[in-house]
Amino acid sequence: MSPMRLIILVGAAMAAMAAAFLVRNMAKPTTVTEIVPEIQTQVTEVSETQVLVARRKLEIGDRLASSDFEWAPWPKANVAEGYLTEAKDPDAIERVTGAIVRIPIFDREPINPAKLVLASDSSVMAAILSPGMRAMSVEISTESASGGFILPNDKVDVILTHEIQVQTDQMMTERPSTSTIIKNVRVLAIDQVFKPDENGGSSQIGNTATLELTEKEAELIAQAQRMGSLSLALRPWSDSGDDQKRDSRTDMLNGGSGMQGGITIFRNGSVTTTTGLGGS
Repeated sequence: MSPMRLIILVGAAMAAMAAAFLVRNMAKPTTVTEIVPEIQTQVTEVSETQVLVARRKLEIGDRLASSDFEWAPWPKANVAEGYLTEAKDPDAIERVTGAIVRIPIFDREPINPAKLVLASDSSVMAAILSPGMRAMSVEISTESASGGFILPNDKVDVILTHEIQVQTDQMMTERPSTSTIIKNVRVLAIDQVFKPDENGGSSQIGNTATLELTEKEAELIAQAQRMGSLSLALRPWSDSGDDQKRDSRTDMLNGGSGMQGGITIFRNGSVTTTTGLGGS
C-alpha cells in the first residue's frame, strides 16, 4: 500500500472518531443548576405575662364561680388598662368569684372588672341598667306575661287595659279599652332573677317584672297602673333589636289628649269624648 493511501485512511479514521465523540456529547442531558436565594428568618422574642381570661361565654346576670376563669399567657404590649394580671393581682380569681356579669364577656376574653358587679358592690340592678335609664317593676301573672315565657333580657310591649265611661242615649255604662302604651321594652328581671334558668328552663313564673324605662316612661307606667291592669306582649328576636323603633304613649301624662278616657257620649250617631284622666 502506498504511503499516500495510508495517510488518507488514517485521516478518515480520525475524522470518524471525532464525529462519534461529538455525537455522543450532544446526546447527553444538559444539567441546569438552580440558584435558590437564601431566606433569612428573623425571630423576635415576645414578652408575655399571665392575664385572667374567661373559660366560657359569660352572659348578663351570670353569677361567676372560680371555675369560670383561668390564667393565660398574653403579650405584655397588649395588656390594656383594667386587665387583671397574675403579677400585679395574684388573688384576682378569689376577688371576682361571686360577681355578676353586667356586660357580656366572650370565651377567652380578658376579664375586666368594669364589666362585672362585684359581690362587695351595693346595687346589682343599678349596675345592670343602661346609662340614663330607670328600673321599674310591674305586677304580672301567668296570663299577663305570655304564660311565663317572658324571660330576662327579652323585649316586650306594655299593654294597658282599663274601663272608660260611655254615655248612650239611654244610660251611662262602662266599657273596656285596650292600647299599647310602650313598645320594645327590655325586661331586666323576673322577680329577683336576672337571667334565664341555667338548666335551660323555657318558662319562668313570677309576680313582678322589672322593666328598663326612660324617666317619662316610668311616669307613664306609674299612671297606667292606677288606671287599670298591665299586660306584657313578648316580641320576637327579629323584631326586638336596638335598631327597632322605641315608641311610648307619654302623651297620656298630665291629662294629655292622646288616650281614651273620661266619658264618651253617643248622641244621634255622633261620638263626643269629654276630658278625664288621660282623656281627650
